[in-house]
Amino acid sequence: MTPKIPGKYTDEGFEQDIWSVFKIMAEFVEGYERLVKIGPCVSIFGSARLPIDHKWSKMAEEVAYKLTKTGFGVITGGGPGIMEAGNMGARRGDGKSVGLTIRLPFEDGANKYVDRNYHIDFNYFFARKVMFVKYAQGFVVFPGGLGTLDEFFESLTLIQTNKINRFPVVLMGRSFWQGLVDWMKESMLKEGTISSSDMDMFMLTDDPQEAVDYICDFYESNPLSPNF
Repeated sequence: MTPKIPGKYTDEGFEQDIWSVFKIMAEFVEGYERLVKIGPCVSIFGSARLPIDHKWSKMAEEVAYKLTKTGFGVITGGGPGIMEAGNMGARRGDGKSVGLTIRLPFEDGANKYVDRNYHIDFNYFFARKVMFVKYAQGFVVFPGGLGTLDEFFESLTLIQTNKINRFPVVLMGRSFWQGLVDWMKESMLKEGTISSSDMDMFMLTDDPQEAVDYICDFYESNPLSPNF
């Protein structure tokens, strides 16, 4: 018995796929056109679920503030929690506050600290992720969920495989991340699935100033430029 082919595998489905290519292209074009004008930025990641007065949210605000005082803009996902704190810190430091939001049923657009001129709304996660990487001169990763882990490990993968220029990656929050770092050493490194040099692609700290200094020190001997 021949199975019935769903409509998405017919000519009609093919036409829908072709149109989706143009939608994807439009998101890339808008992102490239607007972000290339912003200048050097650092992307801040972390949970949308943490309240703005949480210790890690306060830490994110402080990191963002200190980054803007050195001349960097701040890019976040534009939502609540850690992202809102990052944009708040950028605003407090009179720096550029970028929000790359994603259309989701449980999020209500950009937080109030995103500069309206620097707000871009995405439908496709992968297009949004490209913008986080291409125009960021560093990642600061706060405690978060699956999306935060995704961004952290993708950045390491891209650096490891030389698909992008190396840039500084910081994990903020020792009590949250130490278990993961230990597992990477005791499982991945021990079994040979990563190299010892891969563990040098990021640093772990609780000190906002140390995080900012780590990023600034990197660019004492490396050029500021888009990553690909």
